[in-house]
Amino acid sequence: MPKLIRVTTDPISLHSLLANQMRYMKDQGFEVIMVSSEGEFWPDIIQNEQCDYRIVPMKRDINPIADFISLMKLYFLFRKEKPDIVHSHTPKAGLLSMLAARLAGVPVKIHTVAGLRLLTLKGIKRKILFFTEKITAWAANQIWPNSFSLKEYLIKNKIADAKKVNVIAYGSSNGVDLKKFSPEHLDTEVLTEIKKKLAFSENLFYFLNIGRIVRDKGIDEIVSAFVELNKDYPDLRLVIIGKYEDELDPVSRITREYIEKHPGIIRIEWTKEIACYLHLCHVFIHASYREGFPSILLQAGAMECPIVCSRIDGNTDVVTEETGYLFTPGNKEDLKTKMLESFHHYKLLKQKAQKLKSQIREKYNQEFVHKCIKDKYLELLKKCNSKKP
Repeated sequence: MPKLIRVTTDPISLHSLLANQMRYMKDQGFEVIMVSSEGEFWPDIIQNEQCDYRIVPMKRDINPIADFISLMKLYFLFRKEKPDIVHSHTPKAGLLSMLAARLAGVPVKIHTVAGLRLLTLKGIKRKILFFTEKITAWAANQIWPNSFSLKEYLIKNKIADAKKVNVIAYGSSNGVDLKKFSPEHLDTEVLTEIKKKLAFSENLFYFLNIGRIVRDKGIDEIVSAFVELNKDYPDLRLVIIGKYEDELDPVSRITREYIEKHPGIIRIEWTKEIACYLHLCHVFIHASYREGFPSILLQAGAMECPIVCSRIDGNTDVVTEETGYLFTPGNKEDLKTKMLESFHHYKLLKQKAQKLKSQIREKYNQEFVHKCIKDKYLELLKKCNSKKP
């Protein structure tokens, strides 16, 4: 039975970005251990994945002393468990676990790149992150960008050796769970409760944003554009689902004030019922400045929720002009225009959403993506075993 260790910096990645994947691998005959920092999502993760787990504190920001301690803890964990595969996800977990796995002699070392924060930075911070990405790629056997555009960037900028870089299936780290993100599988009682929470009205038009409330997710532009539109169109509403992350990339003070006080904006701290909100709201807005392969766009597409998103690598791997509305990242006026078009020409955007839904069901079914990952694991293990004397 091959032993697989999956590592993420924060458990929310296991919970949201990799949901069901560890359980699938366990069902396929792998011994699976999940590793991440402490966090509120662990009880749900353990219940859903039914796999063993370990807590190793890791900080998302740069902290040399804490990072060295985390590196040593991962090293001793890998030496003790002797995994056949260590597969990391998220930047800090990738850097630390790939180095630790190399030091511990782990045969197969895989890091998934699901976006590069350095793309939105300048100066010394950008140089540091560029260097750490190169170290991660050097330490790993395989680098798996979750989109073809990200693969091209990694190779073009010499972050990783082209021989190491592979995209699994058509892209995506986890595919989309069509049993969950499907209108026919929604719980009507939950929908009723959410309608009460939103004070939902068929006479209102709802925009929706889901994700971390930070600057590089384009929240400042979304809120500003909505506030200006709402002055002329008071029947518009904006639902924001997510948590503030002020320590890393805070939104502006005025944006936060609008989110908390504007009568047309409804903020939900977090919820497991993402599919229900995608079903109820009219348009999903994704204004991120950088992405790998955004699973939230797959979820919105699977729910046939029309999409307005920024024209960046990652987003455009999912959404095109034929399947949604694209706008220039960071450009509030362009976003505002597309939001207004989606309101006035909703039937057209809905037709685009129907095309996207069929594409997602064909290429990004979670079961298909999981099988492709499993097959690649087995292929890599076979190669390692064939090299043994």
